[in-house]
Amino acid sequence: TSTTDPAEDTKAAAMPKAPLTPYGKTVTCDYTNTGDAAKQVSLPNGKDVPTSGTVKVTFDTSQGQIPMTLDRSTSPCTVNAIEHLVKAGYYNDTVCHRIVESDALNILQCGDPTAKGSGGPGFSFADEFPTNGVKPEDAEKPVTYARGTLAMANSGKDTNGSQLFMVSGDSTLPPKYNVFGTIADKGLQTLDTINDQNKDNAAAKGQGGKPTQEVRITKATADA
Repeated sequence: TSTTDPAEDTKAAAMPKAPLTPYGKTVTCDYTNTGDAAKQVSLPNGKDVPTSGTVKVTFDTSQGQIPMTLDRSTSPCTVNAIEHLVKAGYYNDTVCHRIVESDALNILQCGDPTAKGSGGPGFSFADEFPTNGVKPEDAEKPVTYARGTLAMANSGKDTNGSQLFMVSGDSTLPPKYNVFGTIADKGLQTLDTINDQNKDNAAAKGQGGKPTQEVRITKATADA
């Protein structure tokens, strides 16, 4: 199960600025076949992945558009994987399965074709930024994932796949969830609308749960 759990210590530091060791102009990304795809898709090409530039991605959802900008300079292997999944149609006709609203965590989580919280693309890849932006002794110290951040959900170290979360309000988390882009204002307006629909359910009490009104990604598009 891919999880996103708030930090127990709510005194969060600022998000690191960049990886401690700068990337080269390209990186090699290792995508490991896990053989448990919820929806069949090929492995991304992990050779000579660029570490600069952006990719524009838009989720057309049943509740409105969510435009995003993926940033290769933060987590290049993540951007490469998500761009691949989008172009392969992996996210089309999938339901966002989890919403949380609390003092510590404000997110909408999507990317599991089964909508159960445990599905993925049949491959995994390593943690990137901000994990590589903090010293090992600070790996458990919470940082602020600011409103508008786009990040990966996971079920432990180096288990990234297809599940991602969109931060609708500043959230306190350990630096264990790959940050790979930002959500445009139009997308944040859509997230706010979704949040308003969930003011009275478990999500608003910080427990998380399925959105009251279904949030279905009807189509995802990418434009590098």
